[in-house]
Amino acid sequence: MSVKSAQVAAKNRSELGTRANRRLREAGMLPGVIYGHKEAVVPVTLPKKEVVNYLNRGAHLFDLNFDGKSEKVLVKEVQYDHLGMEVIHVDFARVSLDEKVKVTVPLELRGTPKGEADGGVLHQIINELSIECLVTDIPEAIRYNIAEMKLNDVLHIRELKLPDGVKVLQDVDLLVATVKEVLEVVTTPAAEEGAAAEPEVIGRKPAEGEEAAAEGAAEEKPKEKEKK
Repeated sequence: MSVKSAQVAAKNRSELGTRANRRLREAGMLPGVIYGHKEAVVPVTLPKKEVVNYLNRGAHLFDLNFDGKSEKVLVKEVQYDHLGMEVIHVDFARVSLDEKVKVTVPLELRGTPKGEADGGVLHQIINELSIECLVTDIPEAIRYNIAEMKLNDVLHIRELKLPDGVKVLQDVDLLVATVKEVLEVVTTPAAEEGAAAEPEVIGRKPAEGEEAAAEGAAEEKPKEKEKK
């Protein structure tokens, strides 16, 4: 199925630099840049709210319309503020409809595993997949139904069903998810008392005969001094 591109009206950006970009953002706009295909780099201004909404929905492919023409572009990098909360800049690369691209898409696990009824807990290890496909075949996400996973079952990348024309770039033997029982550590009162006990003095305990001999030697020393 062909993926629709996000249609956005853009403008050429003549003022460059940190201060100019800050003013744009304060006005509800977003600075960006278009490059690639051995053509000139074009700084652009975009409607921030509209672009961010598309990005939040997983959009990768855009049609940027400006100066009476349209540029089909792929999102290459999204820059955020120092808190990682607000989008402050977007880089776009020119693409052709027959061009294969490498992108990262979310991996969504759907359903409730059967193993939960037996005390299992789902642990998802991989949340994104690196894939290669035609620019028009980029999926919003890769989805997999985990309803049949039982206790102690594991899921690998090779078991995922990918859309036609989509190739995964990661090791297919990587673990995606497991359903494991969570064992609780039970602390007994005796163990707690033991933990609070005084530390043991490390050393060899003398035998009864050795202890008596040591005491006898200690008593004889004063007598020897008296004889002298």
